[in-house]
Amino acid sequence: MKIGLETESMHLWFQNQRMDILGFIDFAHELKCDGVMINIIKDFGLDEEWGCLGSDEPSHLQKIKQKLDEYGMYCEIDAKGFEYAKFEKIVEVCKALDAKIIRSYVPLTDITKKVKSASDGAYDDSKIDAYFNKDEFLESSEKIKALIPLLEQNDLKLAIENHEYQTSEDLLDLLKLIKHPNIGFLYDFGNSMMAYEDPIKACKNMAPYTFSTHCKDHIVFHEEGVDYVCGVPLGEGNVEIKHSIEILKSHGLGHLNVEQCFPYCATFKRKEGTGGVYKLGEGVFKLEEKLFEELKAMQYYYPQEVSEEALEKLLKLQREGCIKSVKYLREIVDSL
Repeated sequence: MKIGLETESMHLWFQNQRMDILGFIDFAHELKCDGVMINIIKDFGLDEEWGCLGSDEPSHLQKIKQKLDEYGMYCEIDAKGFEYAKFEKIVEVCKALDAKIIRSYVPLTDITKKVKSASDGAYDDSKIDAYFNKDEFLESSEKIKALIPLLEQNDLKLAIENHEYQTSEDLLDLLKLIKHPNIGFLYDFGNSMMAYEDPIKACKNMAPYTFSTHCKDHIVFHEEGVDYVCGVPLGEGNVEIKHSIEILKSHGLGHLNVEQCFPYCATFKRKEGTGGVYKLGEGVFKLEEKLFEELKAMQYYYPQEVSEEALEKLLKLQREGCIKSVKYLREIVDSL
């Protein structure tokens, strides 16, 4: 199986101008990765329209394509939502980079929230909490179906992610309304946990329709009355990574993308029992210790809001964790 690296794995480096997309591709090549997945969603310090990609200027895309060709790498795109006008632009980026898979998800947001800091949800309030309405979620099928001609004309696949709020059964219900071979799933190894669903259950349900992945590891900890799912380098958490890969491989998936969400914490988004898990403390939901005494859970992702010292510490740990994660995944892949 081939291994790719998602830009989110080095989000601190992008957000704080320590790395751009060309430098990221070089870094992925140093780790002997076979491809990259480029997140184009806005966030702190990133381009408003193109996120880690930086721009859709033809000259910029040409430089990226030249580097991908030099290293023999594949490319995939990580997007958000299903707005037709934005997808028209994304399709042009895919054509320029020879990307064949676009990941996206059904976004949830509350425009009435007024928050200023990134760690409180200034860039994406659903990172903290939002209301999940199943009917509204399924209504997104109409926007998704409107994209089918674009996908068909450009030989593209759309991979819908289990993005913290949705159980695998929610996603299967959505897919039943669409029924098209170019539209399937991106299986995220850990996101189902936020909906109280065991990742292996989600994997078994999603694997037959999975085009791509975010391979990650998680722990769970408790802080000041709140339970958090927390990203860690692959191999340092409790997600059954090898088991998930075995399931995915049995359904014909030929590549995995590392999305090391470290440092990152997320709240649980649905009620206990929603995905079949009613209490924490066992298996992948085993309770562990928090990672950093000097930071609150929701500050892990944006340590620059706390201090320069915290940022420098986590920049170093993120890079080290990324190297560990790719090495860990390669050892599993090579053993299968």
